[in-house]
Amino acid sequence: MNVKKYLVKCLHRLQKGPGYTYKELLVWYCDNTNTHGPKRIIREGPKKQVMWFILTLLFASLVFWQWGVLIQTYLSWEVSVTLSIGFKTMEFPAVTICNASPFRYSKVKHLLKELDDLMEAALKTILTLESGPDNVNYTEGLNMTIWNHTPLVVIDNRDPYHSAIVDLFTFGRNISEASSPSPQGTCNAQKCKIAMRLCSQNGKVCTYWNFTSAAQAMKEWYVLQSTSILSQVPLEERIQMGYSANQMILACLFGAEPCNHRNFTAIFHPDYGNCYVFNWGMNEKALLSSNPGTEFGLKLILDIDQKDYVHYLTSTAGVRLMLHEQKSYPFLKDTGIYAMPGTETSIGVLVDKLERMGEPYSHCTINGSDVQIPNLYSEFNTSYSIQACLRSCFQEHMIQSCNCGHYLYPLPEGEKYCNYQDFPDWAYCYSALRMSVLQRENCISLCKESCNDTQYKMTISMADWPSEASEDWIFHVLSYERDKTTNLTIDRKGIVKLNIYFQEFNFRTFAESAANDMGKLSPGGVE
Repeated sequence: MNVKKYLVKCLHRLQKGPGYTYKELLVWYCDNTNTHGPKRIIREGPKKQVMWFILTLLFASLVFWQWGVLIQTYLSWEVSVTLSIGFKTMEFPAVTICNASPFRYSKVKHLLKELDDLMEAALKTILTLESGPDNVNYTEGLNMTIWNHTPLVVIDNRDPYHSAIVDLFTFGRNISEASSPSPQGTCNAQKCKIAMRLCSQNGKVCTYWNFTSAAQAMKEWYVLQSTSILSQVPLEERIQMGYSANQMILACLFGAEPCNHRNFTAIFHPDYGNCYVFNWGMNEKALLSSNPGTEFGLKLILDIDQKDYVHYLTSTAGVRLMLHEQKSYPFLKDTGIYAMPGTETSIGVLVDKLERMGEPYSHCTINGSDVQIPNLYSEFNTSYSIQACLRSCFQEHMIQSCNCGHYLYPLPEGEKYCNYQDFPDWAYCYSALRMSVLQRENCISLCKESCNDTQYKMTISMADWPSEASEDWIFHVLSYERDKTTNLTIDRKGIVKLNIYFQEFNFRTFAESAANDMGKLSPGGVE
């Protein structure tokens, strides 16, 4: 009861106030403060009071402005970057190697027979655009089903007032049947362009994919059509159609220790077929390199056997390779490099480590657990990367928009890859999605960079290998070791030698730290 009376009394006291007016309190503060301005405002004469009031107001405004700047700077979450150099025994990077051709032509020829026939007919037709009529129907006896889905067309700009868009084969027949030359002149590369027609809704809505060169148009058309065909082949069969490790990897040496194809982990890459990863660190500890230089790195001799390349699918010969962190998926199309056949390619490696600060300083993630996009590459048990997120995001949009997934990206469970039999409009839908700026911006906004990253800077040099003086015995030895024959089964057009090593035995670390902290908001932190 006494407590209740005491609380009521305190409440009445607070409501009544201390008995002083606000003016009396302000005068008391000005008279007792240590600052000079308020004290002189109440003690000096009228003229000096005005002067001191203006000065006090001015400098008080400057103080509040400075505080505002400091608070605004702190809330901008700026970072400063420090560079440090370390020296220690380093983990050798994972090395992924692939043949530039994803498949052996001898293994996929039966699948691509009709497509190859159409390609040859289209090429012959294109040559008649400039050379003139030869009165031959190149499509006779061909299955035109594939062509009718996504044909190549000629955009005829010879008449500046009326452009015509005609199917390539129809245009070629019109030239052959013409009894006299066109009044607009020859249909050359400047006046007639090759484009790909992509349609949906049974041809009611169409768009055209234009090219500056017929070679580009033919290559992209073939890739698109072969994607539809190969997407229906089971993964196990596609692996059998590619280049095997024991045929491709002829020799391997890491430091002073011999290695072979069994030291590589096989993965199937949609762009390059069978790829092989050295020192991936999935089931074993990462290998260490104790010294810089070629003698302490990885040495490989590879055979790409380009005689068995798919003619129209692969126009580049060589080995596609990439250096990356252990347990990370190799996105060779983005950051890989080529090594030429008939050469010895030496790659000196420098290591840069990036350490970013997380939220709110940067839009990064530690392991991808806070990213909304499901990681489709998790089936490989690899670490998070922004490339994996962007591709997973695109595949998600592809399935939502086109009802099927693209062959180049992993599939969510229960979904199917796009093909013309089940999804006739998929190419039109894919083209529209790929060109969509909104789709790209949406994926970029949802995906995050990794907070910790390791980058490998490469210095590359090349020389002819083997030399003319030594190629005979080297090819004989390598042919005998692999194929147990004295005949030459390996030649200069297929052989590639690689040397991968640390160029210097140190690494650089770029670490972010907060540029502004709470200490700078205190009086002692302001300089």
